[in-house]
Amino acid sequence: MSFQLRFFLREVPDLVIALIAQIALWIWFLGCTTTYRIGKHLLVEGVGLKSAEFYMLCLYSLGLIAFHCLQPAGKWILLGILVLWFIVQFMCHWYYTIFGASERKLLGYNDCFRDSIRIFPMSDKRLIPDLYHIVLHILILINIVLCFI
Repeated sequence: MSFQLRFFLREVPDLVIALIAQIALWIWFLGCTTTYRIGKHLLVEGVGLKSAEFYMLCLYSLGLIAFHCLQPAGKWILLGILVLWFIVQFMCHWYYTIFGASERKLLGYNDCFRDSIRIFPMSDKRLIPDLYHIVLHILILINIVLCFI
C-alpha cells in the first residue's frame, strides 16, 4: 500500500469525527437564532438574525469553510474562532458561576433564561447555566480538542 493511501485511510476517521462534531455544534448553535423546543419545553429561545449570536454563527461558518478548504491554515483559523467563542461564553456564563454575579446580572440572566430546560435549578447567589448552554460549551470544547487531532 502506498504512503499516500495509508495516510488517507488513517486521516479519514479523524476528519469524519471532526465533521460530525462540527455539524452538531453548528446545528446546536443555530438554536440561538431560531427557537428550539423539546415538546412543550423551551430548550433555547432564538434571538433572530440581527443579533451577536447570528454573527458568531456566521464567523463559525467561515471557520468551518476555512478548516475544510484551506488546510493546514484552516485548522488554525477555526481554532482561533473556537477559542474566542469559548472565552466569550466563559465570560458570559461560567465566570459568574465560579466567582458569583451582581444582583443585577443574576436577575437579568435568570429572567432571560427562566423558561429554559435546566439540569440544575436557578440560584439566587450564582449564575447557573441552562441545559442548552451547558451542551453548547461542551460542544465548543470538543471542537477545540478536535482541531489538534
